[in-house]
Formats: sequence, C-alpha cells, structure tokens
Amino acid sequence: MLLRPSGESDNGKNAATADTTTDDAATDDTKTDDTDEFVDALREYPIEREFRDDPNAIENRSQSGTVRKTKPWNPTDIDPPVLRSPLEPANRLPQVAPGEDHTSPLFRTDGGHPYGFTGRSGILPTECQSSNHFIPVTDLWRIGQQDSDRYGKGHPMLDDYPGVKGVWWDPYNQNVLKGDYPILGEHTFLKLTGKSFNLFEGRQLPTPTTPFEATRNPGAAAFFGDPDSFLMQSYNSVAIDLFHGNAAFKPNDWRIRLNTIYNMNNLTADELGVVNPDVRAGTSRFRDDFALEEWFVEAKLADLSPYYDFVSTRVGSQPFVSDFRGFLFADINRGVRLFGTRKSNRDQFNVIWFDQTEKDSNSLLNRFSKDRHQNTLIANYYRQDFLYPGLNANVSFHANHDGPSFEINQNDFLVRPDPAGIAQPHEVRAYYFGAATNGHIERFNYSTAFYYAVGRDDLNPIAGRGVDISATMAAIELSYDRDWVRFRTSYLYSSGDKDPNDEKATGFDAILPNPNFAGTEFSYWGRQDIRLFGVELTNRLSLTPSMKSNKFQGQSNFVNPGLHLVNFGLDADLTPKMKTINNVNLLWFDDTSSLETYLFTGEVRDFIGTDISSGLEYRPLLNNNIVCLGGFAALFGGDGFADLFQRVDGTLDTHVAGFLEVVLEF
Repeated sequence: MLLRPSGESDNGKNAATADTTTDDAATDDTKTDDTDEFVDALREYPIEREFRDDPNAIENRSQSGTVRKTKPWNPTDIDPPVLRSPLEPANRLPQVAPGEDHTSPLFRTDGGHPYGFTGRSGILPTECQSSNHFIPVTDLWRIGQQDSDRYGKGHPMLDDYPGVKGVWWDPYNQNVLKGDYPILGEHTFLKLTGKSFNLFEGRQLPTPTTPFEATRNPGAAAFFGDPDSFLMQSYNSVAIDLFHGNAAFKPNDWRIRLNTIYNMNNLTADELGVVNPDVRAGTSRFRDDFALEEWFVEAKLADLSPYYDFVSTRVGSQPFVSDFRGFLFADINRGVRLFGTRKSNRDQFNVIWFDQTEKDSNSLLNRFSKDRHQNTLIANYYRQDFLYPGLNANVSFHANHDGPSFEINQNDFLVRPDPAGIAQPHEVRAYYFGAATNGHIERFNYSTAFYYAVGRDDLNPIAGRGVDISATMAAIELSYDRDWVRFRTSYLYSSGDKDPNDEKATGFDAILPNPNFAGTEFSYWGRQDIRLFGVELTNRLSLTPSMKSNKFQGQSNFVNPGLHLVNFGLDADLTPKMKTINNVNLLWFDDTSSLETYLFTGEVRDFIGTDISSGLEYRPLLNNNIVCLGGFAALFGGDGFADLFQRVDGTLDTHVAGFLEVVLEF
C-alpha cells in the first residue's frame, strides 16, 4: 500500500489544479471500479484501523486526494493458478516510493504458535521492527506454525498426529519441560522426569533357621525351614536435568543433574530370623528411605575434531556400566569421570574413579554421608565396526581396592567381614583385564566377554589365610533373528577354586555385577539371593556363586565353586505392545571343594539343576511411559543342589519364584 501526503497528486502538483473537464458519468464509473478494487486489495494487507474497519473512510480519503487509487498486483490474478510461481508470496509487501513513510503502519503477520508446549521465551528482544520489509525474530526455536489438522480428526489424544498444540503435562509432544525447547536463551534446556518403579515378588528360598530357636515346621528339612517369602519395593523419583548445548546435535557444553528417590519396602517371611537375627522382631519388616541418588556436574573440556569429537568430565554421584552386558560393574556412586569420543564417534573412551558410599541395607540406595572404604578405578575403550561392520569391541581395566572394615547392616546382620570361617577385617585388592564384543555379522548376533583377575586378599575367611588371586571368566552368546522371533544360545564359565587351603584363590568374582545375560532378570538362579547359612550362594541379579554376605555390602570372595551355565532362549514380539522372553539354563559348579570346606561336609556333586523361566513385557502406549513386566521361574534341583538343601528324608523341593514390575514414567 502506497500513501501520499495530503494535497499532493500523482504529478506532484496541487490536487486543486487537476483536470475537471472529464465527463461526470465516466468519472463516476471509473472512480467506482477503481475504488472497489482498491478496497478489496487493501483488505489483503494489515492497514490502519480507520481503513480496515470503515471502507467509506477509504472513499472519503480517495475523494480528497490523500490516497492514491492504484490497484496493487495480486498473484492470485494469474489464471490458471498452476502458472503462478511457488516462490511468489501470497501477500506481497507494498513497494517503497521516494518520499513515502513506509514505517507506519508496520507490516504484521499472524504466524500462529509453535507446536507442543513451549512456555515463555527466555530470550529478550534485541532489535525492534523499523521497516515493512523486515520483521526481527529473536527466538528461532519458537517460530509460529499455522494450525494443522492433517487428517481432520481433531487431534485425538492417542493418535500419532502432527501439529499438536501441547500442554505442560503432555510428555508425548514437544514440551519445554522435556528438553524440546530451550528454557533460557537458545541453548539451555531443562528436562524433568518423574518415575515410579514398583516391584511385587513372591519366592521360595532355602531358608536356614537360626541357632536360637526351632523352625515353625520341625522336621521339614535339616537346618532349613519354610521357604516362602514376599517382597515389595517401591521407588518414586524426580529428576532434574539442566544442560547447555544444541539438544541432540552435539555434545553438551555443561550439564547438571539431580535425582531424588523415595523408597518403601516390605519383606514378609514365614520363618523367624529372616528379617532380623533377633527372633522377637517377628517375620515382617517395613522400611522407607529417601536419598539423593544422582548428583553430578558435567563440563566439556575440549573439542577434539571438527566432527563433534570431544572430551568431557563429570564429577559427582553418577551411573556407570563398564561393559556391554554389565558382567563386572554396574552401579550409581560418587566418582570422577573423564570421557569422550574419537574418529567421528567411532571410538569412545572412559576413565572413572569411584569413592564408593555405603548402601542402605533394604532400599539399596546410597547413604550420602557414610563411606564404604572401597575405591574402584575403571578404564575402557570402545571401537565400533570392529573387523566387521556392525560388530563393536571393548577392552577394559578394573582396579578394586576394598579396605578392611567392620559393618553390621541396618537389620543387625554382619555383612563385613563375611560371616564365614575366620571373620576378621581384611583388604581385597583385585585387578581385572578384559575384552568384550557385541553386535552382529550379517543376520547373526554375537556377544562375547573375557576377564582375567589377579591381586591379593590379605585374609580370606574361607581359606583362613592370605591368598593370591588368579581367576577367569568367559561368556558367549549367539542369536539369530527370524521375523519377530529371536533364537538364542549362550554359555558362561567362571573358574572355581580347586583347593581352598592353598595360597591361591582361583574362584572368579565380580565387583558389582548386573549382567544382562541368559535371562538373568527372569531366571531363578540369577534373580534370587540363595542363602547358605551366613553367606549367599548366589547374589541377587548375579550369576557367579560368590559365597559372600551380599553383592552390595560384602567383599569380593575368590574362594568359591565357580560355574558352568548353558542357556537356550527364545524371545518373541507377540504384538507391537507385547514381548515374551523364555530361557532354559543348565547349571553346574566348576569345583565344589570350597563348598565342602565351608560346610564341613562330604562330597558335594557338580550338577546344580535346570532353571526354567518365562517373562512377559507389556507396553500399552508403545513407549516406556507405562511398562508392565512379569516373570515366573522354577529351579529343578540336581544332585549338587540336593547335597546342599535336601530334606531329612532325602527329597528336594522344586523352588519357584514370580514377580511383577510396574513402571510409570513422565
């Protein structure tokens, strides 16, 4: 729209001297046609309110000569429309003529609103609009989008639908509270996560009776009572993650994370002396706990290449898994980590030192102010596409220094030193050298791991003397995918100690394992902590029979029977929402000499038994916001298990366990 100052005509002369001899009728017809077209054209542009609201005002101003009656070019006049250039704007700005004021009124557009929930912009305007030809936009993340209803359904809640306008509680569409839009400036993001993890688990475990009372079911088994127990755990957490960068496009410049967890747990058993060595405590125990589980600060130290390779450091309580499958170390604890990438992220490296805190006996959360007297140093290096595209490799070194300490847990049980043999404080220094692979070659999936441990235990409780550590562990898994089914087979070997009375400890034990192997999460042997008087034959969510007080508070014990495990498994995606995991494990001790020494008994045979398990995972929303996971397992004991846990009459029960996990996450 071009505006002329009042009193000036097109030729620059006074409007009063214009030719007035034109035929009145012709003048009226031309005036009417031009004015109507001009009114229509002006309506296409944001103009002064006087013109927009009152078309007669345009007529009046036109008659007075203050508005030039010129029809703007309209791209919609091109017929057919297919001939119109796609680069032509639908609303073209008016041309600027010399002497005209093109800053009032300013051109405005209604750009709509960004999709999702953006919150308020964290960027202050730095430039004001001064021309109709440029509109400053300071927040490029919040550029408006036109309303969109592609399928004409009105944006149903559960459909995967573009162009949805979100709200603060919607985690499925773009949300400033989920790190999709910057909360401050253009590079600082906030991610809030709320999670509720709930476990309900019933199991039958060989339950030794205490020396202070008789079992409630006398004669049921030698030294063992009613095996039934029920465990409930509920973890409710809120995590705050503040980071600076370009979201997922490059490594963070800095990051701050806090994760608080409130836990409630309850254990109910049928025997006395399970929840507390004092039988007066009864058969049920409820505890709750609150902890700041994760707290760390991360900063990028340097860029190593133009391809987003970097080196960063992280200080504080942080999660870490040291290999592909968690065979040796998987924990959250306070530490200092140096990590980064090389060769366009083909290689990754980590160096981390942990100064571990004591864990709560029931919630297993970190106790912020209580030191564990244990330090762990881990260094590893990953290479993607090792030897073959799709196959990844890892080499690692672990050093674990577990100092001498005396600890009675919060349930009044002795956990350090292990209540076995000579129970005196001692130091364990173990060093692990390892290599692992994980990936696929064509349609076959491969996963392997090998570790060799050396070091010194100053006073092993079972050996009753100082021992030199020399132990090995090896594992391999092969699988093949056929449409929606995966067929698996795997083998694990951990060496056992052949002579508990010599100066050499050859039974393999890890630091803080949580292996994703052979269906550990679902199997009876891998999931349950099977107690053998003062120690656990197996630790919870662990495969090796370490014979220590427990995985989280006990010390590594390298005088143990070792293990051979042969697995056959089948995983199937029954529907996009439901998956089943099935495993059969055959178990043998590698050498039972340590068991015979510990129990002061005769021969303990090698075959542990057959572990059969099946699990079901259900994700009703096709994501991880709601996950239901359940499983059932049974251990059909063999000769070796019978030698340890059979009844007085020589029979052996089949022990079963089942669990249900419900995870809700925002």
